[in-house]
Amino acid sequence: MLVARREDRLRSLARELEGAHGIECRTVPWDLSEEASGRKMRELVPERIDLVVNNAGFAVQGPFADGNADDFERLIAVDIRAVVDICSAFLPDMIARKSGTIVNVASTTAFQPVPTLAVYAAAKAFVLSFSQSLWYESARNGVTVFALNPGPTRTEFFDVIGDTATATGTYQTPTEVVASAMRALDARTSRPHVISGRRNAVQATLAGLVPPRLLLPALARILH
Repeated sequence: MLVARREDRLRSLARELEGAHGIECRTVPWDLSEEASGRKMRELVPERIDLVVNNAGFAVQGPFADGNADDFERLIAVDIRAVVDICSAFLPDMIARKSGTIVNVASTTAFQPVPTLAVYAAAKAFVLSFSQSLWYESARNGVTVFALNPGPTRTEFFDVIGDTATATGTYQTPTEVVASAMRALDARTSRPHVISGRRNAVQATLAGLVPPRLLLPALARILH
């Protein structure tokens, strides 16, 4: 079941997946910036859902004071509010039957503040913290929740904000990021978060060790 704003792209992807894997894909055109997205989605999708992947998101790059308040509001709606609302809509059923998985896609920016990506980095820090809490709450009921943290990945994301955001890691392909998620799903024990790529994991760890007064000027120079 594929959910996104652009119906033509959804249908094209559905045909590709059906042809390659012999599966059935349903498309649900939906703008996740709308209020109560999770609840409305649950009404559209009443079937049993065993795996939810919250992958929708976008960033606004540039000095915060130069930004547009409407852009920030939409970013928060998609990157934070929709994630919470979708988890709220689908997690209780998983808890009740003691099975299911939710993967919330965060980012390596979740591990440090990022000048010129201030709202985005803070939103992903929220997703990371939120997912870690749900991991603990859900594990006792046989349900897996974790945050997947990719670094820069070759997607349309950078068509919008530009290539200067590669400061927090090297590019991966979507296939590599998905492979990291699949390994986490196949692991004997679940973890509250997974960082895709060894180099990204090292950089995220180091970022937590460097004082902000030293880290932030360095990131600002790279992202300028």
